Amino acid sequence: MSLAAKILLVLGSCAFMEFFAWFVHKYVMHGWGWNWHRSHHEPHDDALEKNDLYAAVFAVIVVGLFWIGAAYWEPLWWMALGVTLYGLLYFIVHDGLVHQRWPFRATPRKGYAKRLVQAHKLHHATHGKDGAVSFGFLWAEEPRKLKSRLKRMHGRAIEEPAE
Repeated sequence: MSLAAKILLVLGSCAFMEFFAWFVHKYVMHGWGWNWHRSHHEPHDDALEKNDLYAAVFAVIVVGLFWIGAAYWEPLWWMALGVTLYGLLYFIVHDGLVHQRWPFRATPRKGYAKRLVQAHKLHHATHGKDGAVSFGFLWAEEPRKLKSRLKRMHGRAIEEPAE
């Protein structure tokens, strides 16, 4: 395999994961998998939450993809690397920047990072599994549009919750 093909597989798999994560977040985590994800939408003082089981399940799947890729089909190994890269970006952005689950704090004041934080806070502005907006993790709509959608869905203005 050429280096260019490997890079395309890694970057393509990483990009695909945002669509996959959006789908899983909206239809699994806010659907039949709410029992695990609920912990992420409720206040708690624990370092870990039941929702972190999703990361463990996905990690086991990716380890399997690495193994199959190494043993049988090399392109799968490079795709697994792209999925792992997405997981690292998710950990940095979602757990670190958005939810401040790290020992240091960073609050973005402008640009893309601020938009991600605002969009995810608007995702948490509703209570329960229904009526939420913004299911992506690394891509987010403009907060103004999300607030408007929340207002249409709930019949009242809903503001970002404080973390």
